[in-house]
Amino acid sequence: MTHGRGKSDSAVVARKSVNNAEQLAAESMERRAGAKGNVDQQTTCRAQNRESVSLALERIRQAARQRKKERFTSLLHHISVDLFRFVFFELKRNAAAGVDGLTWQDYEADLEPRLMDLHARVRGGVYRALPSRRRYIPKPDGRQRPLAIAALEDKIVQRAVVAVLNAIYEEDFLGFSYGFRAKRGQHDALDALVVGITTKKVNFIFDADIRSYFESVSQAWLIRFLRHRVNDPRIIRLIQKWLKAGILEDGVVTISDTGTGQGSVASPLLSNVYLHYVFDLWAERWRRREASGDVRFWDAVRERLGEYALTLNPDKTRLIEFGRFAADQRTRRGLGKPETFKFLGFTFICGRSRRGRFALKRKSRGDRMRAKLKEIKEEMRRRRHQPIPEQGKWLRQVVSGFFEYHAVPTNSRSLKTFRHHVTNLWRRSLQRRSQKDRITWNRIKKLADAFIPQARILHPWPDARFAVKHPRWEPSALIGHARICAGGA
Repeated sequence: MTHGRGKSDSAVVARKSVNNAEQLAAESMERRAGAKGNVDQQTTCRAQNRESVSLALERIRQAARQRKKERFTSLLHHISVDLFRFVFFELKRNAAAGVDGLTWQDYEADLEPRLMDLHARVRGGVYRALPSRRRYIPKPDGRQRPLAIAALEDKIVQRAVVAVLNAIYEEDFLGFSYGFRAKRGQHDALDALVVGITTKKVNFIFDADIRSYFESVSQAWLIRFLRHRVNDPRIIRLIQKWLKAGILEDGVVTISDTGTGQGSVASPLLSNVYLHYVFDLWAERWRRREASGDVRFWDAVRERLGEYALTLNPDKTRLIEFGRFAADQRTRRGLGKPETFKFLGFTFICGRSRRGRFALKRKSRGDRMRAKLKEIKEEMRRRRHQPIPEQGKWLRQVVSGFFEYHAVPTNSRSLKTFRHHVTNLWRRSLQRRSQKDRITWNRIKKLADAFIPQARILHPWPDARFAVKHPRWEPSALIGHARICAGGA
């Protein structure tokens, strides 16, 4: 949900003459001065491009905000060379190449002519999308997640179009939608969920998962949904080209009528648009018109999703008793403690405060923590013979990154446990470097204190941060059954 930005570095290589040393020295000095000037000029140009692009997108955003019911019939002129240049420098420089084999560095070496040519092809309607290359990455549960790696020029065009469409749809998306949204991260979704459970009369949690969502989206319905707001046929054709480009795997290109190409630049936005019309608008209307008393709508969700080629995953969908009153109600019925549920890397627990009141507790998922420790163990094996300070600096980065996400209130024990296991893995790794060198716990503790950060809470309480970000809480942001991330309800 975050994207990184990159800077452009410019370098000029001078051809050296072996026949004239004085000429070589003069040319070298001139080249260095020229290179510095080019860098300054390029930085200024990029700053101006960013400003012009931002102004253009802001005009689209204002139009979308003011005219909620109108359709945009002319958007392609916003897909400019300046926008292409802007989004190119936002791409990851070390990303894997697509079927064209082009890397970021290859394209940047001849950037301006390439962008001009790409822009001419897009405007002239002769741009052709290439198939995405299939790649698999491991999931925490041991399975493989399929990703689609687009060609570099397809990434540029997709990112430019997505920037324009985001300016429109960010004005349309509802407050309880958090997945793949600008300025909305995972902790924003976590905060909203905690606030909803602790401030509303929540008795049940509907923990739902849509089976193979990114592969199941109906492309026909997706185009129909897009045309509710975007009726520029040239933009629609670009999106259709990406959807129909297919996936290259084992030398075979497969084209499907379903799916958005999980991993592509455009996939998150297209997925959000689909769920906006299939689920979000329907859920808000259903709750306002049909729901009364305690909301239980499992069958209604299943029926609604089924109308648009989506199905709930029965192995990951359940209704559990949870909330402020769950423990007391289950005790009166002679049942055990309320069940827990998992969301965005945390396990949610119905607990008690020191005063005996209901307290919603979160702790890091055990399976995710074990998977992370396994990664560290394998990497420590590879770094075993590095100097201790170098190992310590790497471990500091890893543990700091883990704490940056997981250091939420009520999760202190998990943080301390994680730090303890990392320290022990380091001790065992150092012991294996030599049979004679026995690393005592006192010695490794001193090393850990010198390099590994202490476990401490870094995030504020959810209600405090939520109140700052939403001074006037949106009623829809606290819907008990609201969608938080694409792929789940």
